[in-house]
Amino acid sequence: MNTSIKKHNMDVIKRPRITEKAAIASEKGTYVFEVTGNATKAAIKAAVKELYKVTPVSVNVAKNPVKKTYVRGKKGTKGGVVKAYVTLKKGDKIELA
Repeated sequence: MNTSIKKHNMDVIKRPRITEKAAIASEKGTYVFEVTGNATKAAIKAAVKELYKVTPVSVNVAKNPVKKTYVRGKKGTKGGVVKAYVTLKKGDKIELA
């Protein structure tokens, strides 16, 4: 495999999302990752397969937009995020923590 493709696969996934909702989903075989904004489902699938040595069955992507906030008289923004829900083959697990 080309080294530039390997590097690209590792740059697709930013970090796993460690939340209560993600923990419940991981018990059912679906894991949640934060990914780059321009990541495709095929790239996410390849990156998970390479990084964690598991077989992804499906990938769903959800985009949460940037939101305006107002705290203590100051305006600001909450950063948007792109999440990937990766469902693994039955029997595969990823140890995140």
